[in-house]
Amino acid sequence: MTFQVGDKVIYPNHGLGVVERIETKTILGTVCDFYQLRMVANETTVLVPVNNVDSVGLRRAVCDEEIKRLYGLLSDGNIDSHQNWKGRFKDNSDRMRTGSIYDVVEVLKSLCYLSKSKNLSFREKRMLDRARFLVISEISEVTHQPMAGVEVMVDEALCKCFKTKDDSVPARRPVVAAIAASVTAPKVTTATRATARRALTSN
Repeated sequence: MTFQVGDKVIYPNHGLGVVERIETKTILGTVCDFYQLRMVANETTVLVPVNNVDSVGLRRAVCDEEIKRLYGLLSDGNIDSHQNWKGRFKDNSDRMRTGSIYDVVEVLKSLCYLSKSKNLSFREKRMLDRARFLVISEISEVTHQPMAGVEVMVDEALCKCFKTKDDSVPARRPVVAAIAASVTAPKVTTATRATARRALTSN
């Protein structure tokens, strides 16, 4: 996959970036081409070797036509319920590394739903913040809508997802009533954005 200057791209686990230039550098006697990316989350500059694009999973941001599919996925009621912490964390970490927005949505649904019934560990809370920020920021950038408005629509989709999930499991209906009554997914506040940006920078 090749990119041009001005393309909006997703760098797995780091978020949305813009290709600012394509430059050639000589490293240890080897001439290499690099994409220079400006990362939107923290305004840092990242160099990605052109030859490593596939291995690092660099991709274009989703197109307008895919936004409807994303909201459908957010609200479909299908949520992984891996109960073993180690297995769940590994699966979610692997998904975050793929760079696929659809994988990140699955992590968001799973951890957000789990947070309704139990306290997440620090690492899972951090992953939830990151997944939420990545989903909302990409949709916001593609649709040119403010993040606050996208956040509301994502919350509404998640609420529908949780209700559908719990309605399909009779034993959990009392739990769903409380969830549906108030969507308490962590908001993308200024503090949350700062936390997510720190998480992105540290990876």
